[in-house]
Amino acid sequence: MKNTSKITLGLVAVGAAAIVIYVARRVNAERMLIKVSDEGYETAHDILFPDKSKGEKKMRYGPILPM
Repeated sequence: MKNTSKITLGLVAVGAAAIVIYVARRVNAERMLIKVSDEGYETAHDILFPDKSKGEKKMRYGPILPM
């Protein structure tokens, strides 16, 4: 096999893997949205994406001075 055919084969394999990953994520997101809508939840960000929580800080009550 020539080097160009090996490179082409490698690029095709990477492209196919990227397409499979993209489709799998999209299907998973659609299933989650369908489940959430069927259960009657709000579509709040923390409900839809519980794994993506930015900056989990302790909740503070009362007057708070900026840091």
